[in-house]
Amino acid sequence: MGNSLFYFLAFVALLSALGVVFAKNPMHSVLFLILTFFAISGHYLMLNAQFLAAVNIIVYAGAIMVLFLFVVMFLNLNADTEPNKSGLAKVAGAIAGGMLLLVLIAALRNVNPVGADAASFDSQIGMVNRLGLVLYRQYLVPFELASVLFLVAMVGSVMLGKREAGERNF
Repeated sequence: MGNSLFYFLAFVALLSALGVVFAKNPMHSVLFLILTFFAISGHYLMLNAQFLAAVNIIVYAGAIMVLFLFVVMFLNLNADTEPNKSGLAKVAGAIAGGMLLLVLIAALRNVNPVGADAASFDSQIGMVNRLGLVLYRQYLVPFELASVLFLVAMVGSVMLGKREAGERNF
């Protein structure tokens, strides 16, 4: 069951990632990206990392995709207004992608993957309650400082957005 689910999710993730790249319509590309995020969240669940799966769905498939959809709708991309890409741009993109592949191969050339040690393996490592215990025990001060920083940023954004009494909008 585990292997077949992994292969199914990997197939869906790869196929939808290719759909992101090769879709002609930008809206279809965004929808394929959402499907890719859901497949990756399924992989996180299989790795027993429920927090990462939830954050991936909420932040990426939710908030970031709403932003992408807003930008795509705002730009109003269609075949009439968008010029065709020249052959030079396509060649430059292929060269840049090939160079990235070359750098990745060079960086991963000497990697020796090791398996997990069964004696020291902890199956509860990705659980939300373990993350909470680590955050509130070992990293309490940085966690609270980050929350104060977010509070100050929210108050600052409200103050910047507040209209003065005699201010006019054009």
